[in-house]
Amino acid sequence: MKDRIICPSLKNEQVRTALLLAAGTGSRLAPLTDLAPKCLVPVNEISILERLVDSLKEHNFNRLVIVVGHQADCIRNFLGTRSGGMEITYIVSPLYKTTNNIYSLWLARKIIDEPFLLIESDLVFDPKLLKGMLCPDRIAVGKSHAWMNGTTVTINNTQKVDAFHCGAHNHDDNHYKTVNIYSLSSATWQLVRERLESHISNNLVNGYYETVFADMVDEGSLSFSPVFFDCNRWYEIDTISDLRIAEKMPGLRHRPFVTVTDHVAGKPKVHKSPAFNQLKTDVPFKKAAFRQSDRKVSKPRMSAVTLPQ
Repeated sequence: MKDRIICPSLKNEQVRTALLLAAGTGSRLAPLTDLAPKCLVPVNEISILERLVDSLKEHNFNRLVIVVGHQADCIRNFLGTRSGGMEITYIVSPLYKTTNNIYSLWLARKIIDEPFLLIESDLVFDPKLLKGMLCPDRIAVGKSHAWMNGTTVTINNTQKVDAFHCGAHNHDDNHYKTVNIYSLSSATWQLVRERLESHISNNLVNGYYETVFADMVDEGSLSFSPVFFDCNRWYEIDTISDLRIAEKMPGLRHRPFVTVTDHVAGKPKVHKSPAFNQLKTDVPFKKAAFRQSDRKVSKPRMSAVTLPQ
């Protein structure tokens, strides 16, 4: 299916801010993530983060907000305060070891007050696919295949998402896999923030924002239009096996990245990633890392934990 790029009532509310959730430990990508956050793991010698910055630059984004936690300094040192023509803002998650993406998204509630693109830090994709996500209230989805798992959605006759199926393993023609890229309008973000506040106030911090989206869609308070991603042009990297598959996908060949530069105090500063150098020298890929146990697992249901005072 072709991307649908129609924004009737939201035509003037174009998305030019991105929120990257990059606080997690990426433990299933160990040992690569022992020395670096997941977003700095290279895919064919170009890190996930570099690819993202390049994609956002191609679509004229002017702001990138990043929620950091594990190895946060690696990301700061790599991007600085400005990169790819974008202002970079960092949010530090103090509970990144014991929380999940619902908490990371909640942390952005006071930093972002405009339409934005929500994206996870384990995705590689063809930059051209983002074109359909530049209008608010979109969800990126792909055809569901037997080797995929996690959240799927169903789409009604009016081309709107009518239900989220969290943790489901449905691979029929009526179910589409979520890519974990969303665009939210200001109005939608306000409603989502209110729901996030409710979850966090009840200490439900180690769950996933997809459950919030699922409840809101079910209630009719949230509406997403699907943007269809070709399954050969995107991949979610959770394990070493995923990394190797992504590296072999022809649809993910990436042109050489333009050197990331910062402009601090009027002087351009070139950043090279120490994490990337360490990955190439200190943590070589080993055959032992290719384990049959490296498979995607379903996301657990939310449970309560105690927030610090």
